[in-house]
Amino acid sequence: MFKKIIPLSVIGLALMTSSCVSKKKYVALEGQYNDTRSTLMKTQVEKEEIEAKYAAIEQRVANYNSKINSLIDENDRKYDLVDNIAVVSNNDRKKMQEVLKNVDQSELSQAKTLEDSMNLAISYNLKKNIDASVEPSDDIQVDIDESVVMINISDKLLFNSGSYKVSNKADGILKRLADVINSEPAIEVMVEGHTDDRTVKPGAYIKDNWELSVERSTAIIRELQEEYGVAPEKMIAAGRSSYVPLVPNDSKDHMAQNRRTRIIILPNLDKFLSMVTSN
Repeated sequence: MFKKIIPLSVIGLALMTSSCVSKKKYVALEGQYNDTRSTLMKTQVEKEEIEAKYAAIEQRVANYNSKINSLIDENDRKYDLVDNIAVVSNNDRKKMQEVLKNVDQSELSQAKTLEDSMNLAISYNLKKNIDASVEPSDDIQVDIDESVVMINISDKLLFNSGSYKVSNKADGILKRLADVINSEPAIEVMVEGHTDDRTVKPGAYIKDNWELSVERSTAIIRELQEEYGVAPEKMIAAGRSSYVPLVPNDSKDHMAQNRRTRIIILPNLDKFLSMVTSN
């Protein structure tokens, strides 16, 4: 059989031609790759720059909004002056006005100043809390003088006759009073002891009515502190002896009225908002 012989020169030429074409393609592809990579890197850098600029803009917007909100809050917190002391902001005034809607309108009409209105708002909340905690009784009287709430408690509910040891009968009323005192951080409490004008018998374990009134007020304060957790720094002990009677000491009934412990709740006007907004 006749075999066709291809010259080696032709084969070599074909191989050389094939090799040259593949290298050109490779170089072209490599160039495209490098261009694409360069473009990608440039795009990434531009993206990061844009993100940084966007973040800076967002921060400026946030700062601007914060300043706006701060100005709004500052305006709401601007204080009115009462006796040249800054005590009530616009926000507080709005809350106080909500409370004053519940106050007796005849009383409200007598309020001439902002301080008068504050006193009414505080008095309303204190009276409401006291009335809810203390059961009505002829032996317990709750009165209000401006922002001061005064609770007169007959000594027969608190002590045995002529004694300053607190009776077990006092547990209920003292617990309810402690609940009110502890619920309001912005008040102080003065406990006053009052007696009738009878002279202390010779040989008694107390010297006179001054000592009896002070011992009784101190005994109530100790009870409120030790048994019911009232903060001692909120309380003041005072003895008035027989010199501030409710009625003349001219009968047994009148003497019984004058033998009393008066608990005076004194709101701190600098912290009055806690009372104005309490439920």
